Formats: sequence, C-alpha cells, structure tokens
Amino acid sequence: MNELVVVEKVEEWQRLKALVLDSVSSPITRPVYNLALEEFIGWYKQELRGGFNKATVSAWRVSLEVRGLGSSSIIIRMSAIRKLAGEAADNGLLAPALAAGILRVKSVKSKGVRVGNWLSLRQAQALLGTPDVGTVKGLRDRAILAVLLGCGLRRSEVAALTLSHIQQRDGRWCIVDLVGKHGRVRTVPMPSWVKVACDAWIVRAEFATGRVFRPVNRGDRVCDQSMTEKVVWQLLRQYADAAGVPGIAPHDLRRTCAKLCRSAGGELEQIQLLLGHASIQTTERYLGTKQDLVDAPNDAIKLKLAI
Repeated sequence: MNELVVVEKVEEWQRLKALVLDSVSSPITRPVYNLALEEFIGWYKQELRGGFNKATVSAWRVSLEVRGLGSSSIIIRMSAIRKLAGEAADNGLLAPALAAGILRVKSVKSKGVRVGNWLSLRQAQALLGTPDVGTVKGLRDRAILAVLLGCGLRRSEVAALTLSHIQQRDGRWCIVDLVGKHGRVRTVPMPSWVKVACDAWIVRAEFATGRVFRPVNRGDRVCDQSMTEKVVWQLLRQYADAAGVPGIAPHDLRRTCAKLCRSAGGELEQIQLLLGHASIQTTERYLGTKQDLVDAPNDAIKLKLAI
C-alpha cells in the first residue's frame, strides 16, 4: 500500500483523525490535536496535495512558518501530524516507509523561553474593536475577546463560564471559584470594561442563568445550548485576520493578558494567581522573562557593611 485510503474523502480523513484522538488519553491534548488536524485537513484539501507523505508534511510546516506562528504552535501542530502518520501506519492505512518519511520531517526549535505569541496594547485594542456590536453575535464575540484579553482565561474556561461565577468580592466584580487546569480553583478579578462587554451581551441575549456564552444561529438568535471550545478558536481566527494579527490562538490572548499586566506594573506573584499557575516559572515563560544580570533587582537593596 503506497498511500492513504481515498484521502480525498472527508469520511476517510475523519476516520484517521478519530484513530489519533482515540489514542490520546489527556483531556487537554485531545482538543488541541483535534483542532490541529482539522486545520491540516482543510489545508490539504484546499492545496490539492498529491498524498500524505514527507513532501506534503514539509510543505505544511513551511506554511505554518510563513503564517508567522510561534515555535510552540508549530511544534504542537507537527506533533499531531506525526501522531496521525503513526496511527495510520499501525492500522494499515499508510505504508511504513511513508510514515517513516513523515516522522523525519523536522519541526522547529523552541526559541528561548517564548512559548507563543503576544499582542501589543495597540494590537489587542484593534482585535477587541473588530466584532460588529450591532449584532447579537458581535456582542457575544466582543465579550469573549474581552474575557480572554482582560481575565486571561483558557478557552475551556470561557466555554464553561456560568453566570453564577460572576460575583462581587471586596467591592468589585470577579469570576469566583473558577475550576481550571488540574482542578485548581481560583478567583479572577474582572476589569470594568470586561464586565461592561459581558453585560451588553447578556442583556441583549436575554437570559439569567446557565452558561454565559452560547451559540448564535445565522438568524442572529441565541440558541439554548452550550458553546464549545472549538467555536472560541474559530471566532478568534476570523477576527485575528481582520485585525491584522493572523495566526493568533486563544492561548496567545492569555499570554497577552499576562504581558499587559506586567507592563502596567503588575506583580509577578499576582499575575501567577490571576492565571492559576502552580509554578512561578510557568508565569515567567508566559511573559518571556529573562533574568537581568545588569540591572539586577537585588542591587536596590541598600544595606551597608560596617567598616
């Protein structure tokens, strides 16, 4: 067998993707791989590639680099493709030689401590202003972007956010008792402009309980259903292109939140609490922080030795 079985058929691609997802046990990795493979399959069909082989995967990697994606984003996408090749070969759908060729396609090296992309304040403002707030969908999407940029939530947390989470604490609005990664619970302060964006959507959507963010149909009517993480990813892609920052992922807005907090003078420990990181080192990676040996912080300790 020299090629995948009828790879042009959507159902065959979905079958291959299912093999990958069924082999992944992590609830965090599965949706990431799902999105990465959907993206690859869409690209493959649009480009009319000759087959699933080393040349095709190399071209895919180059296309990711041309889009300006960060090294971490490319590494994740390439990892999903390698998994796809391995599972296809193991299930007799791809010749071992072809699979071996795909596995030899080099990814990119992780550069320093940067793990993704960040937006500048100007870029973040442009992105926030992109949705058409004259529509119900636009109000919802602006509120989602506001929560991502202003509160640093993960896309899974955005999809799971309920009205009961939004409460007042110490005289201000917060997202209370939010369950994040590894079951860690945190309370996230909500800036006033984020609350205004959420209120504008909630009032227009006319609901008082349940999930904050819900699907909106083509008639611009709110559906009484839960919204998925995939929708969060897809809507951001649309607005990122319009705002001139293509390739931005929801997690990049989480990084941007951290970066803007730090630029505004926020303390590292407080940003760690905001994002719900178990380790301060993780927060430092989000900020792209490197130790400053020239203007070291401990130089400011003005103690004197007795002579």
